[in-house]
Amino acid sequence: MSQQTGHPRGLYLLFFTEMWERFSYYGMRAILVLFLTKQLLMDKSFSSGIYGSYTGLVYLTPIIGGYFADRYWGNRKSIIIGGLIMAAGQFMLFASGQFDSSFIMYMGLGLMVFGNGFFKPNISTMVGQLYPDNDRRLDSAYTIFYMGVNLGAFLAPLLCGWLGENIAFKWGFLAAGIGMLLSVASFQWLKNRFLLSPSGDQIGIEPNKNRIKEGDSAGNSKFDNKQLAAITAGSLLLFVIFYKLIGFDVFGAAIFAFAISIPATIILDPSLNPIEKDRIWVIFISAFFVIFFWSAFEQAGASLTFFADEQTDRIMNLLIPWWILVLVLSGIVYFLGKFLAWFFEHSPKSSLYYGLGSLVLLTGLHFAGYLNDFTMTEMPASWFQSYNAAFVVIFAPVLSAIWLKMDDKQPASLTKQALGLGLLALGYLYISFGVNGVEGTTKVSMIWLTGLYFIHTIGELCLSPIGLSMVNKLAPARLASLLMGVWFLANATANKFAGMLSALYPETGKSSSFLGYAMANTYDFFLLFVVMSGIASIVMFLLSKKLQTWMHGIR
Repeated sequence: MSQQTGHPRGLYLLFFTEMWERFSYYGMRAILVLFLTKQLLMDKSFSSGIYGSYTGLVYLTPIIGGYFADRYWGNRKSIIIGGLIMAAGQFMLFASGQFDSSFIMYMGLGLMVFGNGFFKPNISTMVGQLYPDNDRRLDSAYTIFYMGVNLGAFLAPLLCGWLGENIAFKWGFLAAGIGMLLSVASFQWLKNRFLLSPSGDQIGIEPNKNRIKEGDSAGNSKFDNKQLAAITAGSLLLFVIFYKLIGFDVFGAAIFAFAISIPATIILDPSLNPIEKDRIWVIFISAFFVIFFWSAFEQAGASLTFFADEQTDRIMNLLIPWWILVLVLSGIVYFLGKFLAWFFEHSPKSSLYYGLGSLVLLTGLHFAGYLNDFTMTEMPASWFQSYNAAFVVIFAPVLSAIWLKMDDKQPASLTKQALGLGLLALGYLYISFGVNGVEGTTKVSMIWLTGLYFIHTIGELCLSPIGLSMVNKLAPARLASLLMGVWFLANATANKFAGMLSALYPETGKSSSFLGYAMANTYDFFLLFVVMSGIASIVMFLLSKKLQTWMHGIR
C-alpha cells in the first residue's frame, strides 16, 4: 500500500499551537533584560544572572514534565496545564511592569519555567503519533513544525519588542501572554477534531507508558532505584561543591550538578556493551562542546541586546504610507483565510470575502483617522532577535540541499559541529572589527550586528540539527529518551553559562566579576568569545577523527 503524500490536519494544529507558544517565549525574552535594567533598575551583571537562570531552567524542567506525561497525565493534559501556567507567568510579568515589582517578576518567571516543563516535551512528541510507523513523511512533518517555531520566534520580537520599547514593557509582556492563551485555546478547541492517529483514534490522552508495546526496549529507558539513588547523592554532593566552594548561585549549582551526575550514571550502567559505551561517549563529548556553542550563541538575549541598545546606530527614518499597510494587512488576511478554508474544509471563496472585507474595513479606519502613515525613527533594539529566525527560514533549505548534493563527500557529523563552532568564533571576530577603537558615546552601524547574526545562524545550522540527528543515530534504543534528555541538559548548562558570561559585559563604574578587569570595553568582551569558540572548534576538529572510530561506522 502506497503512503499518503499530504499531511494530516493535526500537524497544522500543532504547528499553530507551537508557533504561538514560541511567540510568547521569544516575545518575553526579547525585552526581559531591557525591562530588568531600565524599569526595575537592576545592573547588567545581576540581570544577566537572572536571564541565565531562567533560560537554563527552561531546558531543565522538561525532564520533569516529560516524566509526568509518560507516567500520569498524557500529552494533552500536560500541554494545556503547562500552557495555562505559562500564560499566568506572562500576566505576572505584566503586573510586575504595572507595579514596578521585582517580587512579582520572580513569581512570573518561576511560573513560566514550571509551565514550560510540562508544555515543551509534549507538543513535539505528538507530531510523530500522527503518522504510521516508518512513514516517509515524518522528516517533512518535523520540518514544517520547525517552521512554526521559527515563525513565532521571528514575529515575537517585532510586536512585543516594539510595544515594550516604544510604549511600555508591560504591554510587551501582555502581548506575549495573549499569544500563549491563543496557543492553549486553539489546542483545546480543535484537539478532539484533528489530533487523530492513522487509525482514527484520539492521540495524547493516555499516559505514554500505556502506548509501549510488550517487550519494547523503549520501555526500559528509565533509571532503576540504584541509579536514582546515585543521581540524587551525586547531585547533592556536586551541588554543595558548586554552591559552597566555587560560589555559584543556587540555580547554577543545581543545573551544573545534574549536568554531571546524570551522564555519569548513564555511562556507568553495567548493561552497556563496549560499542554502546563508545557511542555514548561520543554523544557526551559532543554535548560538552555544544555547551560552548550555545553559551556564546545565547548572548542574543542578554549582552548582544545591551550592545544593540547602547552601541548600535539604529536610526532608520522609516516611512510606510497607509495604503501599503492596508494592502499588506488585507493580503495577510486573505492568505490566512485560504488556509482556514482548507483547514476547516470550507468554501475557498470565503478567503476572498475575508480579504475584501478587511480591505474595506482598514480603508475606513484610515479615513476615520485611526490608521495613518507609519513612521519609525529608530529601530527597537529587541528587533535584532528576529534576525536568527528569519535567517533560519531562508537558509535552512539551502544548507540542507548542499549536504544532499555533496552526498558521501559531505563532512562527518562531528566535523560539521566543529565547523559550527568555528563560524561562531568568526561571527564574534567580525563584530570585534566593528567595535575596535570605538569609545564613549560613538555607535557602530547595524551592519555589524546583522552580519554577526547571519554568520551565527549558518553555524547553528551546521551544529544544532546535526547534533540531534547524531544522538538519534548513536543512542541505544532503550536509552534513546534519556540521552536526548542529556543533550537538552547540555542546553540548560549552556544557557546558565551564557548568563554568567554576559555578566562580564562592560558596565561603567562597575567590575562585574573576577574577570571584570579584562572586560574594559566591548572589543575585549567579543574577543573572549572569539578565543573560547575558536579553541573549542580546533579541539573538536582534532578529536573528530578519533571520535569517528568510536561511532563504529555511523556517520
